[in-house]
Amino acid sequence: MSEPSPQDSIASRVTEISRRFDEKIVTANLPVYRASTVLFDTLEQAYATGAAATAGEWHASSYGTAGTPTTFALMDALAEIEGRGHECRAAVMPSGLSAISVTLLAYLKTGDHMLMSDSVYGPARTFASGMLARMGVETTFFDPAIGAGIAQLMRPNTRIVYLESPGSYTFEIQDVPAICAVARSRGAISVIDNAWASPVFARPFDWGVDVSLLPLTKYWSGHADVLMGAAVVRKELWAPLWTAVRQTGTCVGGDDAFLILRGLRTVDVRMRRHQQTALQVAQWLEQRPEVASVLHPALQSHPGHALWRRDFSGSSGLFSFELDRERLLAPAAGQPALTASPAVDAQAEQRIARKLAALCEGRRFFRIGYSWGGYESLMVPGRISALRTTNPWVGGPLVRLHCGLEEPADLIADLQAGLEAMSQVS
Repeated sequence: MSEPSPQDSIASRVTEISRRFDEKIVTANLPVYRASTVLFDTLEQAYATGAAATAGEWHASSYGTAGTPTTFALMDALAEIEGRGHECRAAVMPSGLSAISVTLLAYLKTGDHMLMSDSVYGPARTFASGMLARMGVETTFFDPAIGAGIAQLMRPNTRIVYLESPGSYTFEIQDVPAICAVARSRGAISVIDNAWASPVFARPFDWGVDVSLLPLTKYWSGHADVLMGAAVVRKELWAPLWTAVRQTGTCVGGDDAFLILRGLRTVDVRMRRHQQTALQVAQWLEQRPEVASVLHPALQSHPGHALWRRDFSGSSGLFSFELDRERLLAPAAGQPALTASPAVDAQAEQRIARKLAALCEGRRFFRIGYSWGGYESLMVPGRISALRTTNPWVGGPLVRLHCGLEEPADLIADLQAGLEAMSQVS
């Protein structure tokens, strides 16, 4: 860069001043790189770097969509933490759903078949039944408890086996190692949504998984203020994923990447607090007469508890509980029981809806919200009738809780107030 001259115009000077900083200064956190344009000294360098970025060479960037030092630092961290002990690479996306959709687009084509667990995240199911179906990809939904029996559903064109353990809302634990072993023997790629226990309590690549999908919005961020997702893949599967990321223009900015990097510094201590609090709340709910069951894999009452103990090193703050339907619909003292009929059934559903509203609305700590994984506690009824085909939910009304970082006793008191409010609805 040439030396400035007093005759230089302001218009020109403001484009070049203060574009360098003293790199000898070392700070606790990586500086945030906000960039679209990447500059080169020579055309040869520009062409070579562009080719390297297109090929997926690690840390090669010719434009901000390929990466910056901030986003590369995050990708490195994800690959190391999620892929512990395995050669993995990571790509970051603007949301968890974009990580799911771009990954499936990367490995599926017209005429392919995918097996997908019946209890997956609702939008993943919608993408499979919607856009992928329009592309000519067929999806078969399977019982989460199938284990090695998945072999009976494999076809010559089965390209992906898609898992989520625990399952969304109903928290089934899958025998992931057994399913992955079958998938690998048949030449299929195993993909798992590892939202619930990542990044502290699960090591999916040890289970044989090929691709782990992460909603970084959740525990990785931990503060309910950023949207991001990621796909972590075995190194040999990197090229198709990176091609899909680049061809769809899927990328994230430096500010959001920095927030995830900042969040992961405290993720271990936060998740252990979420675990402790959720277990206390779940154990309290198990004793409540209004509750038919608590769907928390770390409880001995959970049907998948043994598999959970085998594969996971802990549990997060998310679980569901089932309300006792008969108790919800029991007639008030002195009133006759309702006789079943379409009109009465509709009336019963309206009554349940009012009781759920009394339980969820007006709480101090448990706010109504669809996300989770942040510092705050959340509560939402599980409306999953349209999200199950192989294993329809036949139990009582479901309520999903996320236990945040509040004092457990305060959360229990908040739930007790909600249950008492529910009991007052006639």
